Amino acid sequence: MPSRPATTTLWRPTGPKELDLVRDSGWRAWPPRLPEQPIFYPVLNEDYAVTIARDWNVKHDGAGFVTRFEVETEFLSRYPVQQAGGRTILELWVPAEELEEFNAHIVGEIQVVHEFR
Repeated sequence: MPSRPATTTLWRPTGPKELDLVRDSGWRAWPPRLPEQPIFYPVLNEDYAVTIARDWNVKHDGAGFVTRFEVETEFLSRYPVQQAGGRTILELWVPAEELEEFNAHIVGEIQVVHEFR
């Protein structure tokens, strides 16, 4: 029996429109980026994702959600951790053109873990 690859837990703050597209994928993939979105940025800690969903997505979209998902650790090694602010403000920057391949390395389903309105 093959063993499951090592995974890393990531979080993604998102608004209702993007969440609908994730739901449409069967909770298995992130939608393609819009032309004005050159990168997809999952974050490395839940608290940071909560702050964005609660303070930004609610203000701009009327609702904010935090998702949690697992990605193969070996695959993620190609993306250096980006410190986008304080020492806990950590993101991965996935170029939009690599998102389909990124999605192929998600293990299991994308789960909603927090909702703010």
